Amino acid sequence: MERRSRCAQALSRVPRDKAIRFLDKSEPTKLRDNTSMKITLKLFASLGDYLPPNDRIGNITQLDIEPSASILQIIEPFGLPMKLVHLVLVNGVYIASEARGTTTLKEGDALAIWPPIAGG
Repeated sequence: MERRSRCAQALSRVPRDKAIRFLDKSEPTKLRDNTSMKITLKLFASLGDYLPPNDRIGNITQLDIEPSASILQIIEPFGLPMKLVHLVLVNGVYIASEARGTTTLKEGDALAIWPPIAGG
């Protein structure tokens, strides 16, 4: 419950002109313009709790982003604690933590993020 309220609070503070916008699933082109592109964001394990409520079941959401948005700018509105952003992949390719502030995506890319996982 606490994570859900943090997600809602974080998203409510995001200005409309921020680098990220959620697609209106009933009208996929409603928020699209010539300066944005569609990507897929996948948050795994406990990070799925930071997604909007309707997207938590599959841990996946479609986003409209600005072409210049870095990985860090894309995930910022979700309020993910950076200590939980451990493994980051773009189309299955690992992105090192030092490159996440400058790496941008392309139309149709898939951004996947996992928290640290422990086991035995």
